[in-house]
Amino acid sequence: MKKIAVFSSGGDAPGMNAAIRAVVRTANHHDLEVYGIYRGYQGLIEGDIKKLTNKDMANIIHRGGTVLKTARSKEFMTVEGRRKAHSVLEAYGIDGLIAIGGNGTLTGAKVFMEEYDFPIVGLPGTIDNDLYGTDLTIGFDTAVNTAIEAVDKIRDTADSHNRIFFIEVMGRHAGFIALNTGIGSGASDILIPEEMETMDELISALSTVKSRRKLFNLVIVAEGSGLGDIQEVAKQVQEKFPEREIRVAIIGHLQRGGSPTAIDRVLSSRLGYAAVNAMCDGKKGVMLGIKNGEISEVPFEDAIHKQKRVRADLLQVAKVLAS
Repeated sequence: MKKIAVFSSGGDAPGMNAAIRAVVRTANHHDLEVYGIYRGYQGLIEGDIKKLTNKDMANIIHRGGTVLKTARSKEFMTVEGRRKAHSVLEAYGIDGLIAIGGNGTLTGAKVFMEEYDFPIVGLPGTIDNDLYGTDLTIGFDTAVNTAIEAVDKIRDTADSHNRIFFIEVMGRHAGFIALNTGIGSGASDILIPEEMETMDELISALSTVKSRRKLFNLVIVAEGSGLGDIQEVAKQVQEKFPEREIRVAIIGHLQRGGSPTAIDRVLSSRLGYAAVNAMCDGKKGVMLGIKNGEISEVPFEDAIHKQKRVRADLLQVAKVLAS
C-alpha cells in the first residue's frame, strides 16, 4: 500500500472535512501518498483528482460541507462508468479508497470492490444517523443541534401566541433527527417514520397538553412521517382545534450546513485516523463506526442492508416527557 485516495459522496454532512483532514494527515504520517477525489464517484470517473498534503488540510476542521465537494453519479451505477473509474485508479497507481458517505456511497463501494477486488474502507457520513453498526454518523450531532437551535427560536414566537407549530426536520426514512430534536426541544409530540402514529393519536396528545392550559405546542415531524405531508397534517389539526392558530415551519437544508460540533469533529477525526490504519492492516469492505465509545467495524453488506432502529428507551422518554 503506497497510494490511497479519499472522497466524499452523496449528501454533505458537517464533519466530513475533519474526516478528510484526519485521513490525509494519518496517511502522510505513514509515508503514504494520498489523493483527494473531487465530486465523489463522478469525479473519479472524470479523473478529477489531486495529491493532498498536510498544508492543504489547514483551517478546514471547523468548516461545514466538504472541501472535496460531493455529487451523486448515475454514470457510476453503470458497468461502463465503473470501468472508467477503475482505469483512472490504475493510471494514478492508487492502491485503496476511503469513501465517506451514506447508504448510496457504501452501496457503490461494495459493488465496485466486488467487481475489481479493490480495497475500500467506508466512513459513515450522513446527518440521518441511519447506518447500521455505528451509534453515531458524521454530521448527525451537528444537524440535531442546528434543528434544536431553530426550534428554540420558533418557541419564542409560539410562546407569544396561542399557536400550534408543526416543525419539519430531515429524515425521509429514519426518525433519529426528529426524535432527538423533539426530546431536546421539549416537543408536545414527535412524528417519525418508525412509529406509525395515527391522526387520532396526535389529536389526543394535543388535547392532553391543552387540558394543562398550555398556550403553545411544538410538534416535530420527520419529513418521512407516516401521517404524510406536513401541510395536510396541520390542516386536519386545524379542523379539530379551530380556536388555535396553526403554523408550519420547515427547517430544511439548514440542518446540513454550519460548523460541526465538537462531537462531530472528534468523531470524524477518530474515524479518519482509524480508516487509514485499517487500510494499512489490509482491511477492506468494511465501514468503520463508533459503538459504546470504541471504533467498530461492520461489513458493507450489514451497514447497507440491516436496519438501524431508533432506541426504544428514547421513544418512551419522549412520550412520558411530552405528556
